[in-house]
Amino acid sequence: MSKSRSLVLDWGWSITAPTAAAMAAGGAYDLASVGALTGMPPGYALLAAGAGALAQGGADFYQRRPLVHSIARCAAWLAAGGWCAQALTTEDALTWSSAGWWGAGTAAAMVLARGLVAAEKAAEGGRAARKLQKWANGQAGQWQRRLAELFRLEGHRVDGVRPWKSNVGYTVRVQMPDSTPDLPVDAPRKLAAALRLPRGGGVQITDGMAYGEIQINVTEKDVMAQELPLPDDTSITTINDPISLGLYTNGEEAVMRLLDDCGLLVGQVGSGKSNTINAANAQLLRTNDCLVWHIDTTGAGISMPWLRSWAIDGTSDVPLIDWVADTEEEAHIMLDVALDGIPARKSGYQDLMASANDDKLPISSATPAVLIVVDEIAELPMALMNKLDSVVNTGRAVRVRSLLCGLRATQDTITAAMKKQSRNRAGMRVSDPEELHHLFASGGTRLDPKAAPHRGSGFLSAPDENDVITDPRPFKGYRITPKRIDHLAPQFAKRRPMPDAVLLDTAPGRYYASRWARVLPRLYRGRELADTTRPYANVEVLRPPLDPVTGLPQTGAAPATSTAGPNPATTGTGPGATPQPDAGGRLGGAALAALLNSRPTSSRTASVDREQGAEADSGVITADFGRVIEQTGGPADWPDPVPELLRTAHETVVAAGGRMHTADLADKLGLDATALGTELGRLLRAADVERPGKGTVRAGATNESKSGYLAETLAEAINHYRNTQ
Repeated sequence: MSKSRSLVLDWGWSITAPTAAAMAAGGAYDLASVGALTGMPPGYALLAAGAGALAQGGADFYQRRPLVHSIARCAAWLAAGGWCAQALTTEDALTWSSAGWWGAGTAAAMVLARGLVAAEKAAEGGRAARKLQKWANGQAGQWQRRLAELFRLEGHRVDGVRPWKSNVGYTVRVQMPDSTPDLPVDAPRKLAAALRLPRGGGVQITDGMAYGEIQINVTEKDVMAQELPLPDDTSITTINDPISLGLYTNGEEAVMRLLDDCGLLVGQVGSGKSNTINAANAQLLRTNDCLVWHIDTTGAGISMPWLRSWAIDGTSDVPLIDWVADTEEEAHIMLDVALDGIPARKSGYQDLMASANDDKLPISSATPAVLIVVDEIAELPMALMNKLDSVVNTGRAVRVRSLLCGLRATQDTITAAMKKQSRNRAGMRVSDPEELHHLFASGGTRLDPKAAPHRGSGFLSAPDENDVITDPRPFKGYRITPKRIDHLAPQFAKRRPMPDAVLLDTAPGRYYASRWARVLPRLYRGRELADTTRPYANVEVLRPPLDPVTGLPQTGAAPATSTAGPNPATTGTGPGATPQPDAGGRLGGAALAALLNSRPTSSRTASVDREQGAEADSGVITADFGRVIEQTGGPADWPDPVPELLRTAHETVVAAGGRMHTADLADKLGLDATALGTELGRLLRAADVERPGKGTVRAGATNESKSGYLAETLAEAINHYRNTQ
């Protein structure tokens, strides 16, 4: 809940020079009036005026004000003292004549004070400009010599040196000679060493406004070490404007523009990546025209803090994150809704785009943008990566975009489409500069990871207001804490938009309404949920049937509901049964395994079995001293072209929920883990299939990342063997 507002007294004074003159004149008039009634000697007024003039002269001398200005202020003090002494002598301070002279003097003092202050500000500005020009000229000369000595340049010219408003550095603009348009790759490190800059400071070289011009940005202080709290401003914004992740070293906001372009955010463990994602969440949820969907199959860590106010505390009436996919199956459903919604929006909003005279969908709270934030992309199987690629490639015109986050910026975790279409790229703290070079298309070779050594710091490259991609620059991300999220969530919940009907008017769109009925039991096992979740959870739960080979949800088929009674037609135990989810709510598992175990055999297989009187179980795999013995031999001497080891491994992995560590799979099959990995690796290579993430998967009770297999990977190899025969 928001904190109560209480009346706060402001004891600070904001007094201008004319106001001060009027207050001083008022004090003189009070002194003369009271003194005349009490018989005060006139000499006291002259003594007070002299003391004031003396103090004024000392203050002007300390502040180095012009002598003429100091004389004018001292004269004003003496004039006020003389009037006061005259009034005390004649005892006529309250007469119209005396008051008239007092008023005229007060007006003159106010005009004089205003004029003196204006003149002094102009003079001070001139002195500051001359001082800055002198500093810039000196720096330009030093840089002219420094570049010549370090890089043996000739014919270059330093056009100017501009200090930053944050007072932590400056920018040097250099016109390079025609024969040497750029500095060497190691120039930033050499310059930083020559300037003896601290860690967290550094030098960054970017292109100028014209070819042959470079800008050398020098950060003289370690600004990255300081924590940067998320700003308190919670006013309503729009996704049409950029979102701010933090500040550059020169004090400018480090922003991403996610309406037209997707985003990439990478960073190693402990780099502050998760905090930066939550800072981005805060900026996205501050809008009133953007739906935020999350995919995080490693525990929904980026979603849980934002769901707490709705699911546990009950302080928010709606979920801030409109949809959370915590499993691969739910992610498939979400992406199918997005992929079918993209063409639906393209055709359904033609009149709206025509009225706006734009080939892109105008965004409002009635037709909100959809931003899919994905964490740990390296943990996603290839089928999901392919769907994300389709969203990235096709969703721009109808404002369906993505912000993809991962631990590494390498080719095996970031697809070509993700990298090409994501013009907003942020790389948090990393150990290897090669990852920054791979992430940033331009300027990456000049980056030094030591320029952003602290948690929460990194490099950002994004389109500017002119849609020109800037070179990567060091920035410090905003810090947001769980308590801050709890404070912001109820405020942001009041402005959350609803999906438009056109987006959901598709076959996969039927699964949107029961999304929380599927997800909440998994996210909050055994916990009591707030009453605010009931309108979302107490609905008929729809689940898509599963493909018998790949185990993927078929969102275009007729859905199955979890409200059906326990009869063979709906529980997956009878002939023609529809696969149902496990008791834990996970799509796949035992239900799919039962379907696969009862898969139909071809007529050719059946005839061969009858001829040979197949009595032995063809699904048994034997081993001889830890070495796998191939039983199928190949299509020439076995009717099924799929190697039996591959088929049985696939069924076992599907039965385990779609992913399994190699050691666990070997234990289930009674084989040596090394022998099993060697044989399955050979079968996958023969099918030209690669395991995503270098073969590591998160599985088991501890969700540990180790070598293993995905059901989708094995299914892809099975399809290859069947289609090539």
